[in-house]
Amino acid sequence: MVFNLTSNLFAMSTASLALDDIASPLTVVLNGNDPEAKREEIRSYFHQTFDVYEQLFEVMASDEAYYQRADPLRHPLIFYYGHTAVFFINKLVLGKYLPKRLDPELERMCAVGVDEMSWDDLNEAHYDWPTVERVKQYRAKAREAIDQLISEADISLPIGWDSPFWVIMMGIEHERIHLETSSVLIRHLPLSMLKTHPAWCVCPEDHEAPANELIPVAGATVKLGKPADSPLYGWDNEYGEHEVDVTEFKASKFLVSNREYLEFIEDGGYTTRDYWTDEGWNWATYEARGMPRFWLKDEAGNYRLRCMIEEIDMPWSWPVEVNNLEAKAFCNWKAAKTGQPVRLPTEAEWYRLLDVSGTPDVTAWTKAPGNLNLEVAASSVPVDTFAFGAGFYDVMGNVWQHTETPIAGFPGFAVHPLYDDFSTPTFDTKHNLIKGGSWISTGNEATRDSRYAFRRHFYQHAGFRYIESEAEVVIVDDRYETDPDVVPYCEAHYGPDALGLDNYAEKIAQICLDRMADKPRGAALELGCKTGRSAFELAVGFDKVTAIDPTARTIRIGVEMVDKGYTQWEIPLEGELVEYRQSHLKDLGLDASRAKVEFLQADLSNMKELYKGYDLILVNNLLERSYQPANFLQSVHERLNSGGLLVIACTNDWSAEHTDRAHWLGGFKDATGESVFTRDSLQAILGEHFTEEGEPVSLPFALRGNARRFEHFLTEVTFWKKL
Repeated sequence: MVFNLTSNLFAMSTASLALDDIASPLTVVLNGNDPEAKREEIRSYFHQTFDVYEQLFEVMASDEAYYQRADPLRHPLIFYYGHTAVFFINKLVLGKYLPKRLDPELERMCAVGVDEMSWDDLNEAHYDWPTVERVKQYRAKAREAIDQLISEADISLPIGWDSPFWVIMMGIEHERIHLETSSVLIRHLPLSMLKTHPAWCVCPEDHEAPANELIPVAGATVKLGKPADSPLYGWDNEYGEHEVDVTEFKASKFLVSNREYLEFIEDGGYTTRDYWTDEGWNWATYEARGMPRFWLKDEAGNYRLRCMIEEIDMPWSWPVEVNNLEAKAFCNWKAAKTGQPVRLPTEAEWYRLLDVSGTPDVTAWTKAPGNLNLEVAASSVPVDTFAFGAGFYDVMGNVWQHTETPIAGFPGFAVHPLYDDFSTPTFDTKHNLIKGGSWISTGNEATRDSRYAFRRHFYQHAGFRYIESEAEVVIVDDRYETDPDVVPYCEAHYGPDALGLDNYAEKIAQICLDRMADKPRGAALELGCKTGRSAFELAVGFDKVTAIDPTARTIRIGVEMVDKGYTQWEIPLEGELVEYRQSHLKDLGLDASRAKVEFLQADLSNMKELYKGYDLILVNNLLERSYQPANFLQSVHERLNSGGLLVIACTNDWSAEHTDRAHWLGGFKDATGESVFTRDSLQAILGEHFTEEGEPVSLPFALRGNARRFEHFLTEVTFWKKL
């Protein structure tokens, strides 16, 4: 690694010494051979984290500053001052590692932030915030309680999810996130509410901004995802396995500087609708500043830059700091000017850039490879200061880098039981990843596998580099299914058993396969496939399975399984509490079925002629939900091959909600007063073309409403061989 540092940059005698006092130790490695030494290492890391976070708030000139709404979309800073300590205590109490709370009222007030609000969704709620002194005293008590727990808790190596020390690390790394996000909020406060501080001085260096250029990057397969046995603490979204084939592209040598961004502004960038996405233009017209939020103009028309606690002449060689929407508009402008496909990098393309630069992970550092980890300055530095490999600068550090990629979980994603909503609320395609860290990124934020995402209108210490690529950007919609009509079937098909029942979808498919053991098994048709488990099970023994359901919302899960190999959903526990599930076909031994199953939407009462040529047709609890079920039964023999098998699974639960009374197949008395059962009608309608094979089989299944509420069914399965 080459460090191209100007001598002026390290001429900051007072500021550098102060920064040395708060510069972060690298995040703790959680394995080793000496548990007691690791205990003390974590203790030191904890206290240093508490110290630097409190030192950040020393820039507040008065108590009034704590209650000023720095950003209308977030709480005032008094919340964040207390929040990180409250988080520690709340999680440790929840995990039963601490016996009781320290201040229940304060722990309630400072528990949940508003960091995920939309830019046009202002929260004007009134909060009765605690005094600054009360929060200071709480932080002192929390520090003492956590230090005592560090001394007393059992420790073994490596430290895993079920260790109290993992939860302590969770609190530490959470506070390091807020070290950065709180510094951004402080940057929004009026300067009159802040005071200078020797630990938070900006870099004094500026010079003519270098001309940017594009450097070729060869394509390769990029592996993403932190392995489960990584020695570093990780947030849930970092784990899993994902490979992406990245095609060749060109990337800008430098981050976009303030000078380079000025060209976009002066060329009408903020007034030309064509450069902006719909979301971006709505935000730009709402904001109506015509320049980045931290840019200012003095009375003479000169640009200035608002840093965290001071305002300075515009440092044109520093990286511009914008939100994702502005970065995207710049790229669209650049593309229009050059005629080339210019855009932001994807997450995978950023990792490819990291790989070609030869940048190792934090475990191989003796010092940060760039303006990172609070080791250089309390601000950005010129974009040509830190040279990485392959000719690139600032691959990591200086400012975060916006990407095209909305955050999603990798295959294998699972939530930690004590922090189940860290990532899942952001899997909505509205939160784009930022990569590489900034000057104040420490701990987990400075690791290779860190994955943080914000709404596209949010400001962090973030800028961007651009790339030129013909490759299409693929946006993965990785939301958790929440539809109350779909979730029970996700749970029934792919979730854990809660009532001691066999998995119905697996069982019905296996019965069909057993009945077809000595028959041709070319193509099968399932009607009423819901979320698809039985179709994948049938494909184990059939060459092809067509899976049909009348509801697109349910077959979407099956399509997702074919495309990605996994699906995920929220299952209610009680009240507003939910549990997060993820299921993978490979874990069910069904990954090979993906290529053999096709999901389609169709109406059983009005089936198209193209659905024919099957060796097996399974009607799966759909007959009793159809408006004219006899229509299908009267012609089903035309869809089966000679000797084929028709399997009808039916709850015989006829209701006017789904089927007009005149079209019921059972559950009524005929004109002679005799009871008519569903099986009677099946025999009457199918008898000309089918012979019934054996006696019906009863199969139970249950649909879960929440942790303690289930609907229980007993379906009757009959078997009909085509003559």
